[in-house]
Amino acid sequence: MIEARNLTKVFDLSPARAQRALDAADDRAAAVRAAGGVLAVDDVSFSVERGELFVIMGLSGSGKSTVIRMINRLVAPTAGNVAYDGADVGAMTTRQLRELRNRRVGMVFQHFALFPHRTVRDNAAYGLKARGVPKRERLARADRALEQVGLAQRGDAYPGEFSGGMQQRVGLARALTTDPDVLIMDEPFSALDPLTRRSMQDQLLELQREFRKTIIFVTHDLNEAMRIGDRIMVMRNGRIVQLGTGPEIISEPADDYVRDFVSDVDRTRVLTAATVMEPAWVTAALDEDPAPVLARLEDSLGRGVYVTAPDGTIAGVATSGPLSAAVAERRTGLADCLGGDYAAVPDDTPLVGFCHLAGRHAVPLAVVDRGKRLVGVVPRTRVLDAIASAPEDVNAHA
Repeated sequence: MIEARNLTKVFDLSPARAQRALDAADDRAAAVRAAGGVLAVDDVSFSVERGELFVIMGLSGSGKSTVIRMINRLVAPTAGNVAYDGADVGAMTTRQLRELRNRRVGMVFQHFALFPHRTVRDNAAYGLKARGVPKRERLARADRALEQVGLAQRGDAYPGEFSGGMQQRVGLARALTTDPDVLIMDEPFSALDPLTRRSMQDQLLELQREFRKTIIFVTHDLNEAMRIGDRIMVMRNGRIVQLGTGPEIISEPADDYVRDFVSDVDRTRVLTAATVMEPAWVTAALDEDPAPVLARLEDSLGRGVYVTAPDGTIAGVATSGPLSAAVAERRTGLADCLGGDYAAVPDDTPLVGFCHLAGRHAVPLAVVDRGKRLVGVVPRTRVLDAIASAPEDVNAHA
């Protein structure tokens, strides 16, 4: 949906002087400073998929807000380009840019910027009024958007009657009313108290599950980024430090800066079954003979073997007792050896959702994909390592 390539932004220098400074030395930031400018964003490239909730995270001065303003060209890049749905934003005419900003890309800011003298409904409908949409239609669409954010009965109220969290819901409704393809949210919840902030995160996640908007969300809060983001781009000093999913960043931090950043994150809510699983110790196909399966089990550390159907789903678990009986009776196949002494969780289940299941059965906890196919197991020791170990230690046991 959005493709950014080599985005660079220098402030306080003319384009020509900025380019000369960028070309002059290996240390581009130092060269720009020496010329009297500020290198706010330095050679940043990334893509955002359609329907993705993409988080840009960094501390103040990291360049994250400048990046999002280059996406819809509120700030012109010094170098590099942005493509929106295949169209080069830098090559757009003034009319095309207006269309992009007013119809296709919506923005929600940290400060609500509501009109205090207008009702909540009129505030939500304001973007459509600017487009010239007839009053009846824009108010109907505003009411639908207010319903989506939990304010269905409050359209006639005024912003001054609302708490900060409710005002931010109005700001979100105003963006949704215009039905943009892309929603850019610049630290929208940072001014809210912790409980209200979490409530707004829940609201956003609920809306995203229903409508699958393409969302670029800017934050300086790593826990917020980990909670809501499909992928997270960590920035520092105008550059990308790491780009990946929350579990990837927790498990494999790119450097000491990221490692320090993630040290206080609640790992049990970020790491998933897929992150901490390992290959199943022993598996068998449903049509295998019991004798070789029993031999494999006796050579392993396990007390049972996962038996899979032809489609890869779990048919059951075979332990040494039923396998030995089947060998003694010279039975073929494993259908008569199966038991149900196991538990399975989807691969995207957070650690907090399955840690209580590990170690309770004859075999390690099974991890299955969307097709219910066995993709790995989580022994109890892996759960303990994931909770207690430093990030690099967790990865080392994989």
